[in-house]
Amino acid sequence: MAAADKTNSGDVNKKRILLVDDDAEIIESLKYALSAKGYEILIARDGNQGLATAEREDPDLVILDMMMPKRSGFLVLEKLRRSRPVPIRVIMITANEGSRHKAYAEMLGVDDYIRKPFAMDRLIESVTRLLGDD
Repeated sequence: MAAADKTNSGDVNKKRILLVDDDAEIIESLKYALSAKGYEILIARDGNQGLATAEREDPDLVILDMMMPKRSGFLVLEKLRRSRPVPIRVIMITANEGSRHKAYAEMLGVDDYIRKPFAMDRLIESVTRLLGDD
């Protein structure tokens, strides 16, 4: 039974965020900033791993890159939206400038859409708003 408990601190109220990105620098900077705010961080480095982790770990929020190997952020978002009765909150981050992509992400039900490069404060503000931690 104890193996299922992933938190050593005993803090069962700690919000869990899944970072899905293939860029190691972005993963590290997001992990550092969000851990400092008290969130538990899960990491996936491609879309397929992201979906598997989301299904297995049931995070409170997913921060999802649009362009990734194996499965794009759009395909991950689409599958997350179809497969869950209660939608996970999703923030999509992208270096893509196209407004068509933003419109498509919004049509799929993304909660926020942030273009890279972004100020970390902008992301933290979105995370706290979506998780109701303000």
